[in-house]
Amino acid sequence: MRPVVIGAGRGRRLGRETDDVPKALVPVMGRPMLDWILEALAAAGFTLRDIVYVCGYRGDVVRARYPQFTYVENGEWERNNVLASLVCARDHLQGGFVSTYADIVYRGSTVKKLVASPHPLVVGCDVDWRRRYVDRSLHPETDAEKLRAEGDRVVEISRLIPSEKAAGEFIGVAKATRDGARAVLAAYDEAKATYQGKLWREGRTFEGAYLIDCFQTMIESGADLRRVDTRGGYMEIDTGQDLSRAETWWRESPVDVEG
Repeated sequence: MRPVVIGAGRGRRLGRETDDVPKALVPVMGRPMLDWILEALAAAGFTLRDIVYVCGYRGDVVRARYPQFTYVENGEWERNNVLASLVCARDHLQGGFVSTYADIVYRGSTVKKLVASPHPLVVGCDVDWRRRYVDRSLHPETDAEKLRAEGDRVVEISRLIPSEKAAGEFIGVAKATRDGARAVLAAYDEAKATYQGKLWREGRTFEGAYLIDCFQTMIESGADLRRVDTRGGYMEIDTGQDLSRAETWWRESPVDVEG
């Protein structure tokens, strides 16, 4: 099983912060977001040499700083999105993977729970997610990748879920076993055959799809998607507003983040 960091995008909503570095290298609480991610992955036993990094914008900077990684290039990063970036690493997904967005900070306890889960496809879920959306005007709750669940089984994952009906927010970190990875790739290939160059889900084109679009399609076809929870041990840094509030969010996150 390989950890795959999806880091091809620039992160234009962070403004000048990404003029010279990709979003993953923007400092948060004194160090690049990517270093926080690597620390979380290390808590589950992953080393720098295990990392598969999907690069795009200013990939040269990441390659220079982290020569231990295995690199995959998304040459179409300006015209596609998260799902396409993940599948750029197809050759490294076959044995199972832990995928992670590159613009987030989260705790290693969540990664450990993902890896320990016996289920073939599992996502991390922040059940204390709404705390971070108070006065978050540039990235409101309607943009959150929310999920509904029955126990630990996810029955819907979508931005369109009303906040009051959501069990939590998908934190951008997921685990797939060998069988789970095959199912993800099969769902991607099937959708591509039908929707390439066309609208697919929630008004997005196939090329502009997020990972949740693939997961929701799989759920609708009967796939068993499970969740593991964190209680506030996660935050996304999408805008300058988020960057300015990160330290407060992290400091005020609930004490029982392991739960």
